Amino acid sequence: MQVRLIACIRKANQEHTNIMASISALFCTCMMMMMVMLVTTNVPVEAAKEFKVGGDMGWVLPDANNSATYNQWASRNRFHIGDSLSFEYQNDSVLVVDKWDYYHCNTTEPITSFSNGKSVIQLDRSGPFYFISGDTDNCKHGQRLLVEVMSMHMHHIPPSPPSIAFPPGSDTGTAPASSAISTAPAPSPSSGIQISATLGSVSMALIAISFIFLWFEP
Repeated sequence: MQVRLIACIRKANQEHTNIMASISALFCTCMMMMMVMLVTTNVPVEAAKEFKVGGDMGWVLPDANNSATYNQWASRNRFHIGDSLSFEYQNDSVLVVDKWDYYHCNTTEPITSFSNGKSVIQLDRSGPFYFISGDTDNCKHGQRLLVEVMSMHMHHIPPSPPSIAFPPGSDTGTAPASSAISTAPAPSPSSGIQISATLGSVSMALIAISFIFLWFEP
């Protein structure tokens, strides 16, 4: 009888140990999941923006003494996927072109062209975007824009502004392939959106798990 009682006690202790091990594993798993949630949901995310090209000046032929106006404007801004550019102009047009056509002001084979006076172009990928005026002479005198788009739309330390490269030789070079540019209705400008975890809910979950852990502790 005594031997059987001892065996039952040992079995009960073993089951209790297994339960405690399972609860400990569950507790650690929940803690790790909550830490991941806090880290991933506390990343500042900034809303998409619409940039008016050239600011108040708009899309016009720049002054003769400042032919780099538009690339200087671009260097003062940071562009991300989802942002858009608004071109406002009169008696002119804007062409989306590839790199070779940009440097040579070639208006004969644009990727996309607009001439409606106000064109909103969405930046739907990372990398360079090239824009020129539909007037070849205007392009040669500085009415062209190179925009470098970043892949992530989050708060971070911005990289150095893209440098303005000199045109390659006019007799060499092959136009690289370029993806199509999509247009979309302009998103409304808005301030950055801060997404954060609810600390109260996390605290309550931790208290509940701790209570369960203590309840089964011998």
